[in-house]
This record gives sequence, C-alpha cells and structure tokens, in this order.
Amino acid sequence: MTVNIGDEAPDFDLPTYSDTRLSLRSLRGKNVVLYFYPKDMTPGCTTEARDFRDLADAFAKTNTLIVGASKDSPERHVKFKAKHNLNFDLLADEDGSLCEAYGVWQLKKFMGREFMGIVRTTFLIDSSGVIREIWPKVKVKAHAEVVLEAAKAL
Repeated sequence: MTVNIGDEAPDFDLPTYSDTRLSLRSLRGKNVVLYFYPKDMTPGCTTEARDFRDLADAFAKTNTLIVGASKDSPERHVKFKAKHNLNFDLLADEDGSLCEAYGVWQLKKFMGREFMGIVRTTFLIDSSGVIREIWPKVKVKAHAEVVLEAAKAL
C-alpha cells in the first residue's frame, strides 16, 4: 500500500518499548511525527533517534509528538531507548503490518544484493489524522530539523 499527502493516516495499535500499546487514534489532537527506521542500535538509526530526542522539547512546543517505528521487538526497543535516553515512543511492528500500511517495506539494494527492508521514511500527521508531509528515503543529517520546521507550519 502507498499513502500520499492529504490521505488519512492508517491507524495503528502496536506495542511500544514498554508493556503498553499505542494507537494513532489515541494521539488525536496532537500532530505526530511517525518515522520508520531499519533497526535499533545501528549507526544511522541511532543518529536519527538522538536527533529527534534532542529536539523533542521544540516539537512539543508545536503540539507534535515523535513516534519511531521498526520491526524490532519491544525488548530491543527497551535497550535502545535506555542506552540513548530516548524520550519518545518506539512502535514494535514485528509482523510488518504498519510498514506495509505506510508503504515503507520495499525492495532495497546494498552491495549488489537485493532484499526486502524498511526504507527510512518520515510522515508528518496533523492533529486530525491527515498526512501533511512525507520524506521518503531519508538522509539522516539535519533531517529532524527539517521535520521540525514543517511541524511549526501546521
């Protein structure tokens, strides 16, 4: 499935890094940065998470919450969150249903090899659940700042 700017964001109800679940529906009234990343504890994913962490207060001033999503388990998210002092929720999309719903589970190529994986993508969802911005194939450097500027415009 593919989603586009102006579409209603597909809902989710998934476990987080703790023994709790999080749904998009429960976040209505807040803007949401939903960012998909390949794997906890890897260099690019760690940098991206830290950048969002460091700007979390600035995002909060724009009524915007940050939510990360990968196919890692809740237990792995607990370690990732603790190691890097992350101050936002991480969704455990172990079966890939969220990745499929947002169209980020795609064929990737690396060093002459082809495989299915998460394409690093960020969605900015407004307080009524509509997708307002999409950043596909994200390059991590300065990405969180770009997303923050877009959140300020909502």
